[in-house]
Amino acid sequence: MLAAPIPANDKERLAALRALLILDTPPEERYDRIVRFAAEEFGVPIALLSVIDENRQWFKARVGLDVCETQRDISFCGHAIVQPDIFVIEDARQDPRFADNPIVTGEPRVIFYAGAPLLEPSGHAIGTLCLIDHEPRTLDATELAILASLRDLLQEELSGGNEHA
Repeated sequence: MLAAPIPANDKERLAALRALLILDTPPEERYDRIVRFAAEEFGVPIALLSVIDENRQWFKARVGLDVCETQRDISFCGHAIVQPDIFVIEDARQDPRFADNPIVTGEPRVIFYAGAPLLEPSGHAIGTLCLIDHEPRTLDATELAILASLRDLLQEELSGGNEHA
């Protein structure tokens, strides 16, 4: 297993994340609605709004997953935030970076992963909108565009103010 990389600008990224005042806040319908739609639109059992802090991946909104956080070093989203665009793993069992990852070999049995990095207003990737399936799959150009549009909606919500603060 290849641990999730630490971005070169992680100190600044973490400061930008903290400034959003979103970590460890209660669920909010405005985020939940978009994540529910993503799960339904793509027909996946798991969809998440994941936020990456120093040591963990915390889920602001989630469908199909009971836990509210996992370790950053085993997260797929930790890999996605250092990508310039949507990060797709069609079959994690066949990818040497993930094949022996405990969330692939055990629960929640991540086989397919697609993560669209979420940028906060100054441009730091703070997390992802991600789709997870227990079966291998691909996304075509239209599906990638839909995922990017949903990511854009979440980014607008994140930059639109902190009504929960």
